[in-house]
Amino acid sequence: MRALKHRMIWGLLLTCLLAACMQLWQIQRIHRENQWMIELAKGHDIGIEQLANAAPQIRLARAVYLRQKQRYNEALDTLSVIVGQGDSTLQAQSRYNLGNVYLNQAMTEVDAGRINQAMPLLTLAKQAYRQALALDSGYWDAKYNLELAMRLLPEFDRISQTEADDDAAKPSQLWTTLPGFPRGLP
Repeated sequence: MRALKHRMIWGLLLTCLLAACMQLWQIQRIHRENQWMIELAKGHDIGIEQLANAAPQIRLARAVYLRQKQRYNEALDTLSVIVGQGDSTLQAQSRYNLGNVYLNQAMTEVDAGRINQAMPLLTLAKQAYRQALALDSGYWDAKYNLELAMRLLPEFDRISQTEADDDAAKPSQLWTTLPGFPRGLP
């Protein structure tokens, strides 16, 4: 009986020691990730090889940093890795930031006078904002940026038009494109 008690005590001690080591490892990982967040906030980049096993939140923070530094391709690479990871809030934030990258790229193209290159980027931005809103319908920033992107596209169409506005000269094709006959109110 006494040998059984000693084995149980040693087993319990070993289990507690193992749990303490795991907790210390978790604390060290959290401390390291906090240091990375501080470095990103100070404006220092963290290498992607260091973030191989980091939490998706850290990678998202790095993607935001890269977008602010106008390193759009690297930000897109980072966001494409984490876009499906984490809970729905993190996924919505990832898609929102993906939309921001596309919107910033579109604005850069517009400033350079390349409207045709900006239009697909703007479409991708709108798609990313819609996906963010599908995950979190109360995401006000995504709503605002989606509206901004939707207001920009008609301006692009108006700017890129090369022919005169001859709407009165063109016959209306409305009834030929509708399937069936209009029946009025139900």
